[in-house]
Amino acid sequence: MRLGSGTFAACCVVIEVLGVALFLRGFFPAPVRSSSRTEHQAEPPAPEPSTGASSNWTKLPPPLFSKVVIMLIDALRDDFVFGSKGVKFMPYTTYLVEKGASHSFVAEAKPPTVTMPRIKVDDNVTRHLDKVLKRGDWDVLILHYLGLDHIGHISGPSSPLIGHKLSEMDNILMKIHTSLLSEERENLSPNLLVLCGDHGMSETGSHGASSMEEVNTPLILISSAFERKPGDIRHPKHVQQTDLAATLAIGLGLPIPENSVGSLLFPSIEGRPVREQLRFLHLNAVQLSKLLQENVPSYKKEPGFEQFKMAERLHGNWIRLYLEENTSEVLFNLGTKVRRQYLDALRTLSLSLSRQVAQYDIYSMLVGTVMVLEVLTLLLLSIPQALSSKAELEVPLWSPVFSLLFYLMFLVLSALHVIVCTSAESSCYFCGLSWLMAGGVMVLISALLCAVVSALAKMFASGKLLSKNPAHPNSRWSELDVVILLGTMGHVLSLGASSFIEEEHQTWYFLVNTLCLALCHEIYRNCFLGDDCEPWRCSHGERGFVNTAPALQDGSIGHDELEPHRASKSPASLNTLRGWEKWMAMASPWVILTCCRLLRSLNQTGVQWAHRPDLGHWLTSSDHKAELSVLAALSLIMIFALVQRRCSLTSKVAMALGLLGVYCYRAAIGNVLFPWQRDSKDISKGLIEARFVHVFVLGILFTGTKDLLKSQVIAADFTIKTVGLWEIYSGLVLLAALLFRPHNLPVLVFSLLIQTIMTKFIWKPLRHDAAEITVMHYWFGQAFFYFQGNSNNIATVDISAGFVGLDTYVEVPAVFLTAFATFAGPVLWASHLVSFLSSETSSGSALSHACFCYALICSFPVSAYIILVTSLRYHLFIWSVFSPKLLYEGMHILITAAICVFFTAMDQANTKS
Repeated sequence: MRLGSGTFAACCVVIEVLGVALFLRGFFPAPVRSSSRTEHQAEPPAPEPSTGASSNWTKLPPPLFSKVVIMLIDALRDDFVFGSKGVKFMPYTTYLVEKGASHSFVAEAKPPTVTMPRIKVDDNVTRHLDKVLKRGDWDVLILHYLGLDHIGHISGPSSPLIGHKLSEMDNILMKIHTSLLSEERENLSPNLLVLCGDHGMSETGSHGASSMEEVNTPLILISSAFERKPGDIRHPKHVQQTDLAATLAIGLGLPIPENSVGSLLFPSIEGRPVREQLRFLHLNAVQLSKLLQENVPSYKKEPGFEQFKMAERLHGNWIRLYLEENTSEVLFNLGTKVRRQYLDALRTLSLSLSRQVAQYDIYSMLVGTVMVLEVLTLLLLSIPQALSSKAELEVPLWSPVFSLLFYLMFLVLSALHVIVCTSAESSCYFCGLSWLMAGGVMVLISALLCAVVSALAKMFASGKLLSKNPAHPNSRWSELDVVILLGTMGHVLSLGASSFIEEEHQTWYFLVNTLCLALCHEIYRNCFLGDDCEPWRCSHGERGFVNTAPALQDGSIGHDELEPHRASKSPASLNTLRGWEKWMAMASPWVILTCCRLLRSLNQTGVQWAHRPDLGHWLTSSDHKAELSVLAALSLIMIFALVQRRCSLTSKVAMALGLLGVYCYRAAIGNVLFPWQRDSKDISKGLIEARFVHVFVLGILFTGTKDLLKSQVIAADFTIKTVGLWEIYSGLVLLAALLFRPHNLPVLVFSLLIQTIMTKFIWKPLRHDAAEITVMHYWFGQAFFYFQGNSNNIATVDISAGFVGLDTYVEVPAVFLTAFATFAGPVLWASHLVSFLSSETSSGSALSHACFCYALICSFPVSAYIILVTSLRYHLFIWSVFSPKLLYEGMHILITAAICVFFTAMDQANTKS
């Protein structure tokens, strides 16, 4: 079956997406869970241990508090309460921490510190508070305030809005505490008020990683039951966030959740009698030991389990002395020892369970890896045919399906699947699939393997090797090709080190800088050092870039097998440039290098230098709002000037109005100022302004799509198609301008400027082939991903972009907008690639070659990386460094699949027209 190169590549990447998804599902498994839980009946609580005498305490102890109020402030950092901000903006909370009846802790959250995004205006939580507090028909009240997190994502932790929000939260906490105290005077039973945060906030205002600012949250337990003597100074102790579940269960007189891995916060019960203290600690230890037994085969050898058994025996001895009404000092000393033994056991058990909290689904990971590697191998073996002049290749689909190897592989995989799924002790996602779906995956793997074997056999039979020009095995590689090859291989190898992953932006900055120097060398050599050539008269093809002359002289090679390189079609057109254009061509690599250097100073990213101030921090500070406003306005004007040149009149008007709406939106939410505006008192959500821009984005995209359909259906002029592609590209640029923060608009300007310079002075004059142009677009797209301020840290994802124009959380548009804003660099450069190849190249196979090369170069890192993370799955930084990068690679391959499908659609339209 013959397929075009683009269609074949798009199908391969789609299969690769399935493999990566299966690998991710196995790599991020569900946490350990108790198997003893039933839906309708809970196990009775463990009885109090005893030796000789029977215990009369076989039920759960009564609750310690009559009512519990949990005030959860999203993204509440520990220094917001315990630091200078707490003293300034939360005076009542500070008083309770320092002198009130409370216990304070710094609760550490486990990375990745990611929560589902929501938008709630906090007034919706507070407006019902007075009525609820007066009612007596509740035991637990949970208040989740999200305003602080929203402010952090938009403005960062240094925003003046942070102080206002903390003051608001302090007043609400005072209202709740006063109400609970007045109720206690009537009922004479203590209540509990819990102030906590789910995660912290990084210095950029986001979260998701493992920095101290993101994982450290305050946890304050406030109750009149906690006695405090005058002068008693308590410093917040570090505990685990998971300890809160066990503490609340004990406080409410409920069973501890069976899947909880936390230990009881002992200060909350230290005022109770010793017997109650030991009873609470014993219940927690029994729950953790059961969870350990069900998830760790060698649980008896665990130090925590041994400590628990020792504590239980000592506890039984203490109960015997207590029931004998022995009040001697021996009873007190033994009780202290038992309590200390329990606390040590709880800490060790909790630590052991935290290490075992997740188990890798190796089988699902292996199946996904096999699929990805088969696709990569098939792409590599298909290079000679895919990059030929016809841009077609013979895909052996039917012969492998009816071959003996296919049936043998399918039977072996089916047998292996049955063996693994029937003998696996832990849950496996792939085994949980229906037999029809699992069988389909095994059929796909078997077919891919047969296709790989067939391609290998055909290659060795024909004797063709992988070369730049499949038409001639002796074709030379240029210096630019060597730079591209070594750069791609170097990037893949760098993914094996955690430091290189954390600082991957440095790799791409180095690669694009090296690429610019290689292009500079190519321009200068062609213009000044060509063999027997006058300056500015040297042909690019004469330097033997692809060395197709021997192929043309070889009569045994058919014309259809020749790749349509520029050397065999037409010479380079540097000699056609006018005087000033020639000097611009010589200066263009240095202009691009200057732009890249300026962009590096805009956003510090990575880990090593992320704390250092950059131009973006300076611009986003409240003291420089006027400068940011001027920069944003100039950037929007430059965007219009660079984009409008190839748009239709209607799209030009829509683009101008849309960019004006972008500025109005940023002014409405307080990021920038109008010339007549001196302050930002009239801050709003900017919903009308953002939706105004969305309308123009959709209008431009609709106009471009209409032109594409018109050029295909009515077979109109070729110009209409190129205009349609450019209008789609310009619509995406307008959407990026709306979603980008104002200080990042120069990133969009420099992206458009570099594309314009390279189109006019590098790609068109030097006539690079589609493969080289594709790789250059890919490299610059990756570099601009980091120029935006992104990194391989989840905390740099700007989720506020997903709510531009929305007044509530709507999953589909929020996910799309967030993904587009994050990967705007690669998407915009890929869109420009389609537009450029469709309008500037005469070869009908350019888009097919570009699609194949794009799929191949994106498949290399993801294929290598899943092997690396599998081998490094027990590395110290697997969750803080390697796994976030894995998520980025998974999302990148999904976007690549969408791009390749778009490439294929445009290629089909080009073929028909």
